[in-house]
Amino acid sequence: MVMGPRIFWVMFCLSALVFVEGLNEYDSESLDVFVLQQAWKALARPYTGKLYRVHLPANFSAMEVSVIRLRSRSLWAKGVNFSSIYIPPGTLTVPHVKRLAIVYENLGKLSSDYYKLPGFLLVSPVLGFMAYDGTNLSSLGNLKINFSILNEPISAHFPGNFVPKQENDIKCVTFGDDGSVQFSNMTTPNVCFAEGQGHFAVAVPAQPVRKRRWWKWWAVGFGGGFAGLVMVAVAVLAIVKVVKTKKLEEMERKSENSEALNSILIGRSKVPTATMIRTQPVLENAFVP
Repeated sequence: MVMGPRIFWVMFCLSALVFVEGLNEYDSESLDVFVLQQAWKALARPYTGKLYRVHLPANFSAMEVSVIRLRSRSLWAKGVNFSSIYIPPGTLTVPHVKRLAIVYENLGKLSSDYYKLPGFLLVSPVLGFMAYDGTNLSSLGNLKINFSILNEPISAHFPGNFVPKQENDIKCVTFGDDGSVQFSNMTTPNVCFAEGQGHFAVAVPAQPVRKRRWWKWWAVGFGGGFAGLVMVAVAVLAIVKVVKTKKLEEMERKSENSEALNSILIGRSKVPTATMIRTQPVLENAFVP
């Protein structure tokens, strides 16, 4: 009986560890579930209308998460402006709840890891908020609520100054809970508008990556190598010609210093010849029959 609770806590810790490790796969839905669990811990003894900072593990230190619990009638009368997300007055909860909890997210440097946009480049962090029924904190997260906006829309305010290179280059991006992605033009500097909860970012079209034309470099290298070989061959031929010329000059110089010989034509070739024999042959035996 004593080992039962210990085994339970060991299994709970192991499952939590596996869950956190699973977040390394950069799944945005799993991240929202994890953030909600951490926000629930921050609301252990909450004051209504107070913004609480949510503490995250070290591997999520690049993120900023906060949570607030408030009454629906306060949302209708005053709106909420505690973070980069502004919810204007005249906003109703759907379905109606007595209290709601709003979880704010700023993914910071982890934005491009959890939210991919093929063909576009994120130029801002991903900002988001999620609203839940906060009437009973023990069941926080069981009911996700939406908003019905009667006046101005919800706005997300981004830091920085975005200067487009061309008109309509800057896009406001809305990431829906169902995985949908919506683009719209930024009509107000550094501000994107929305009709409900979700995640938002600013993006620009990605510059096309120029393919490295290796064949040009190969052609240049081949042409340079061939030209080098031609130059070496010309140099070798020139050296051979110079050596032959020197040998011929040496032979002519030696021939001028020796006795001149007559020459005769044999076919088309002119060869040297001697007119007489300088030394008479001597027979070994002087006897002549």
